[in-house]
Amino acid sequence: MGSDRRMAAARLIFTLSAVLAALVPVVHAGLADVLAVEIRPGVEAHRFDIDVTVRHADSGWDHFANRWEVLGPDGEIFAIRRLAHPHVHEQPFTRSLSGVRIPAGFTWIRVRAHDLVHGHGGREVTLSVPGR
Repeated sequence: MGSDRRMAAARLIFTLSAVLAALVPVVHAGLADVLAVEIRPGVEAHRFDIDVTVRHADSGWDHFANRWEVLGPDGEIFAIRRLAHPHVHEQPFTRSLSGVRIPAGFTWIRVRAHDLVHGHGGREVTLSVPGR
């Protein structure tokens, strides 16, 4: 009898482990991750051109990365780049925003992405502002 119970318990543990392992990528895949950011001085003082590469498991109009944001150290949003449609077959993707005003005195920024279902929470990138 003891051997049968151990076998049943082992099967149950194996089944639960397989189910949990299958769910982990689904949960993590829902977050929009910033993979890379490039920042260049713009034409005007305190203005910068920014390219951001985002990865997200876009699945259609109900679940896609819908924007990325440039924030200062205090959390103030300096700019928002809205993403108008899903990028189901274009992953990762890079989009740009020109003329982002970053006030004098700020030496670094943070860039985060957002999706319609999970909001913020994926990988963010922090980088120095050139020339500061």
